Amino acid sequence: MTNSIGEIENTDALFVIGTNTTENHPVIGTFMKKAVRNGAKLVVADPREIELANYADVYLQINPGSNVALLNAMMNVIISEDLYAKEYIESRTVNFEDMKKTILEFSVEEGARICGVDAEDIRKAARIYAEADKAGIYYAMGITQQSDGTNHVKSIANLGMLCGNVGIESGGINPLRGQNNVQGACDLGALPNVYPGYQKVTNADMKAKFEKAWNVEGLSDKVGLTIPKIMDGGISGDVKFLYIMGENPMVSDPDLNHIEKAFDNFDFIVVQDIFLSETAEKADVVLPAACFAEKEGTFTNTERRIQRVRKAVNAPGEAKADWVIINDIMKKMGYENNFNSANDIMEEIAMVTPQYGGITYDRIEKVGLQWPCPTKDHPGTKYLHKGEFAIGKGKFTAVEYKEPAEVVDPEYNLVLTTGRVLYHYHTGTMTRKVEGLNNMVSKSYIEISPLTAKGLKLEDDELVAISSRRGKIEVNIKITKRIKDHVVFMPFHFAEAAANRLTNAALDPITDIPEYKVCAVKIEKL
Repeated sequence: MTNSIGEIENTDALFVIGTNTTENHPVIGTFMKKAVRNGAKLVVADPREIELANYADVYLQINPGSNVALLNAMMNVIISEDLYAKEYIESRTVNFEDMKKTILEFSVEEGARICGVDAEDIRKAARIYAEADKAGIYYAMGITQQSDGTNHVKSIANLGMLCGNVGIESGGINPLRGQNNVQGACDLGALPNVYPGYQKVTNADMKAKFEKAWNVEGLSDKVGLTIPKIMDGGISGDVKFLYIMGENPMVSDPDLNHIEKAFDNFDFIVVQDIFLSETAEKADVVLPAACFAEKEGTFTNTERRIQRVRKAVNAPGEAKADWVIINDIMKKMGYENNFNSANDIMEEIAMVTPQYGGITYDRIEKVGLQWPCPTKDHPGTKYLHKGEFAIGKGKFTAVEYKEPAEVVDPEYNLVLTTGRVLYHYHTGTMTRKVEGLNNMVSKSYIEISPLTAKGLKLEDDELVAISSRRGKIEVNIKITKRIKDHVVFMPFHFAEAAANRLTNAALDPITDIPEYKVCAVKIEKL
């Protein structure tokens, strides 16, 4: 997030797109509701009528994969009606004219047709966002998990800069992270192209810096593989060995038939996790890890806040903290270091990671600090890009709408989108072991509109077969008015009826993120 969670309640307008916030980020959802109670306007865009739609001034029930069409149509309204921030654009951005030309060539009516919504509702939404003094955009995987997801994000950046809402309090562009420490994992180098602090592995100076810090020679300057490319490498035989920590790709990755084929072809698999997940069952070696309450360390949350994690109970059996396991393996492989505690590791992080340079356990003893926090006397950063962008000038990008990688046809005539429910988390490795949560949602289901159900002669809770070009599962239907006609929704938590048997592994060409949110399916009576 460019901004902070606490700023939400003081905003003038919220634009929530591609995030079911109250179920996936319920704490942030409460701040959004409070903002509305305080008088903020709310625009919601989502294929499902999520809870926040009940509070919205404008709810746009768009078709899956149509985010860019909606955003470009809104920007057409803002530019055509002279509602954009001219002084901000002149002083703080570049490439506006190229973007403007693309936007004005795309009509509001065309956007409405692609999105499946009323053009006047798009105009209302655009005016609400543009006329607010402080407006924040909030999005999640409904934006990023697209085969053109990078451009979806760029379109959001275009909209934010167009109205001067980046670099101000209670505004900004705010991606809501999907897991508790995914921000921290990325910050500290768990990506194939960067060292900690997003310092590129291809940069010779960065390579030399980390060779010195780690007392090694010959660090690779080659960009590594993303998860989908690792799986492809397993099938081709180019990747022999897989080490997985706290991840369950046998449920969470798209096109699971493809993933199973890759796992069956790896020579050796190690899984480090807190439970024997579906993925761990495929492993040659399982390393039992301590959970969050059984170890010391830090998590970095979605607002860039670095927070202490403290051991509350002892880990069961032979389970160890992740850092202890990794440290032991390093020593077995001949690399010596002086790590005796999580605090020692934090000291190294501060040494090599500019954004974390001022972080110490003492400073975050009671309240976490938000990066960038470069020095020991720095107070942390509440919101980013104040005064100027980190790169200098903000760059507009001319983005044109592209169809999803897979569209409906006479055989596969429904659009499937996937997501989470409030009572379960990710692949259910933890939550499905809790009796109370299972009592709330005990099995998978597929949401379908009354009209679509009537056309297929289906009754509520009927068991059906749903298939895509990649796989087939059986699941019960749930007839609901929350979902658009000819669109269906499934949660992906349930291994026994895994939505990712169906999803499309088509990748964004920049990030290699799969298109989980759109694929073509058909439903058959059993």
